[in-house]
Amino acid sequence: MDVGIVAQKDNARAANLADELRETLREEGVAVQVDCATASALSMAGVDPGEMRDCDLVVSIGGDGTFLFTARGVGATPILGVNLGEVGFLNAVSPDSAVSAVREELEYARRTGTVRSRSVPRIEARGEDWTLMPAVNEVVVQGPQRGHGQGCTVEVRVDGSLYTGGHADGVLLSTPTGSTAYNLSEGGPLVHPGVSGIVITEMCATEAMPSLVVGDDHTLTVRVDDADLAYVISDGKEQRAIEPPAQVEIGLAEEPARLAGPPVDFFEALGKLD
Repeated sequence: MDVGIVAQKDNARAANLADELRETLREEGVAVQVDCATASALSMAGVDPGEMRDCDLVVSIGGDGTFLFTARGVGATPILGVNLGEVGFLNAVSPDSAVSAVREELEYARRTGTVRSRSVPRIEARGEDWTLMPAVNEVVVQGPQRGHGQGCTVEVRVDGSLYTGGHADGVLLSTPTGSTAYNLSEGGPLVHPGVSGIVITEMCATEAMPSLVVGDDHTLTVRVDDADLAYVISDGKEQRAIEPPAQVEIGLAEEPARLAGPPVDFFEALGKLD
């Protein structure tokens, strides 16, 4: 069995836990790969998360940012999230439980021949000749800057039918998983992870429509006008500049992310939101 470990960069606690997990797994006869930044901190050779796609399991140690970084690299490989803060929506395991949680997954895989995991849908943005990396949380289409006197004119359509249009900082399109993140800070609704849908939330619109949740089998398009430049951003990291007038299509990505480990109690996790 092959296991990858990705730890939060420049975090000694994360690196130490990664080292403990690595030694434990090696004693179990498991092949282990560690991400380059963590490997450097541990004075050993490492690999890019993109090279962990063939692993049976990848352990992400940190917070949501580390998990999203890991997910961008490993694709549909199951990820077990260890949260160095409070257990969150993507990271179900505490540091104190990390070793036992990984051992439990190994024992299950040895008994059944597979790693147990659950699918988390991702969405992706596409243009005429480009596609951004799929997002676990959200895709944002926005003007060159946010704030008064900035933004752009946007038009949002669902399967070709106009939903809303007007001046706004931009539009945020979220998965149910991402509804508790950037979407919530923009006034969007909470969506239970068992719901299959995409959330549409305008960002500081002059005449905003309420947020809308549509089935994830619909095709969404966002047209951007009245700006010299606009940006399409996936999970706050990968971005693409576009020149208005331009149209962006957002839909369900073919490849989901996969979560390993114990399920998160959605309602318990809600109680930890600020």
